[in-house]
Amino acid sequence: MTMTRDLPLVPSQAALLFIDVQNYNVTRKGGEYADMDPAEVEAKYGWHFRELESRTLPNMQALQKGCRAAGIEVLYTTIESLTKDGRDRSLDYKITGFNVPKGSWDGQVIEGIKPLEDEIWLPKTSSSVFVSTHIDYILRNLGVRQLAIAGLLTDQCVESAVRDACDLGYLVTQVTDACASLTPERHDNSLQAIKGYCRQITTAALLQELASLPA
Repeated sequence: MTMTRDLPLVPSQAALLFIDVQNYNVTRKGGEYADMDPAEVEAKYGWHFRELESRTLPNMQALQKGCRAAGIEVLYTTIESLTKDGRDRSLDYKITGFNVPKGSWDGQVIEGIKPLEDEIWLPKTSSSVFVSTHIDYILRNLGVRQLAIAGLLTDQCVESAVRDACDLGYLVTQVTDACASLTPERHDNSLQAIKGYCRQITTAALLQELASLPA
C-alpha cells in the first residue's frame, strides 16, 4: 500500500484549526502593540498588517465558510493565560513578555472569524497548542484524523502545531495563504522548512477540493 500525505480531506474525519487569530496580535489596537507609537508600528509591521487585511484574513474567512458548509469541525486556539497575572504561562512566554490575561479582549478571536456558539476554542500559553491544551484528546474524541491548519505566525506557533500534529499521527494540511508571518521571507522560509511534514495547499485549491465532494 502506498503511503502519502497528499490526500483530500474527508469531512467526517477532518477539522480546521485557526491558530492565534486574535485581537492581541492581529489588530493594531492589540496588546502586542499597545506601548508602541503608531508610526513605529507602521515602520515595523506595516507589511504584515497589509498582508493580513488584503490576503490572509479574507482567505481565512473563505476557508471557515467552506469548512462549515462541508460539515468539517472548526476549532480555534488563542494565546490567553488561565490567570489574570499570567503566572501559569510558560517560562518562554514569561521571558518574551507575552501575557494575555484570562477573559481579556486581547484573548478573543477577531470578529472577522468569530467562532459560532458550539465551536471549540482553546486558550494556550505555549507555542504549540498540543503542549498547553488537551487538543489531542479532543480531536481524538471527535474522530479527527486529518487536520487543516491556518493562522499566525507561520514560522512560530503554526509551525510548532504542524510538527506536533504530525508526530501525534494526524495527516496535516497547511493552508499556505491562510497563514502569515511578519515578513514575506519568514513566511516563505517556514513553508519550505515544514513541507516535509504536511500537505501544503492554497485556500482556493482546498475550497475546490471541498466543492468536488459528493453531496
